[in-house]
Amino acid sequence: MITNLIILLLVGSLVGAASGYLGSFMVVKRMSLVGDALSHVALPGMAIAMMLSVSPMLGAFTALTIAIVGIWYLAEHSEIYPEALVGVFFTASLAIGLLITPEPELFEALFGNIETITISDGIAILVASVLIFVLTRIISKRLLLGIVSEDLAKAGSVNTSKINLIYLFLVGLVVALGVKFVGTLLTGALVIIPAVTAKNIAKSIKWFQIYSIIFGVLSVVMGILISRLISIPSGPSIVLVSIFFFLGSYFVKIAK
Repeated sequence: MITNLIILLLVGSLVGAASGYLGSFMVVKRMSLVGDALSHVALPGMAIAMMLSVSPMLGAFTALTIAIVGIWYLAEHSEIYPEALVGVFFTASLAIGLLITPEPELFEALFGNIETITISDGIAILVASVLIFVLTRIISKRLLLGIVSEDLAKAGSVNTSKINLIYLFLVGLVVALGVKFVGTLLTGALVIIPAVTAKNIAKSIKWFQIYSIIFGVLSVVMGILISRLISIPSGPSIVLVSIFFFLGSYFVKIAK
């Protein structure tokens, strides 16, 4: 029992750290709602995975990858804004997902269930979290340069289109990791709220990213412990803890 809890906390910490780190870039890019919308795209992939008796995380990541490539391609070859494209994919995916998800598993898909995390899931989360940190670190300077000015990035021979695709791929990956913990309805909050919380108190980009990681980890760890203590679903518990941190940081900010 205690061993299982420790493993869940360790795995959850990795997801929280990766979510917070990626979320810091998403907030700076003003893509907060995009992260939330993408989390809903995972639902039909999870539903199909459940029907095929494979990992819901794999199904979620497959659906997210298809949607991200589609959004990126259309954004590059049409005049439609990426936010509008995400909205189209979001509503279509949510509708399809609700129709095809088996009713007994629908609640778990929407709100998460950490009790169903297996050893193979844990290993996949470990590998994927390391990959997220490494790739994000590699593209971070070029990504930030593109955020400041796309023209300046292009002048510096930065392929902003390729960097944006890699970044969206990483967002899809971290969303897929989070569905077991907070479900498709709330995964976007795990990516965004810790980063917004960090923004309220950070005085530099470096500390903004560090605080985002810290708040991501604390939100997941404390959320899991509270959910176990009072027997509530882990998803809402994790999100409410992250909102508590956000409110605390907001009051600290306005008190200065």
